[in-house]
Amino acid sequence: MSTKAKMIFGGSCVITAAVIAFVHVSQNNEKEALKVGVQKDIERQERKKVNKAELEHQIALRQQLEKQDRERTS
Repeated sequence: MSTKAKMIFGGSCVITAAVIAFVHVSQNNEKEALKVGVQKDIERQERKKVNKAELEHQIALRQQLEKQDRERTS
């Protein structure tokens, strides 16, 4: 093989290896981002449950206070 052909072949190999490495790193980053997204969803669902329970508690307290207020005014 000529020197020029060897250089082109070597350059092609280097570029191919770089593309493969880039794709591999990109896939790993996407997997990590998906894991973080799932964790955030779980945390969001837990906060939603806590907020709903707090809202229900506040509604019950409000109803109790309104009932007491009506009893006082009667």
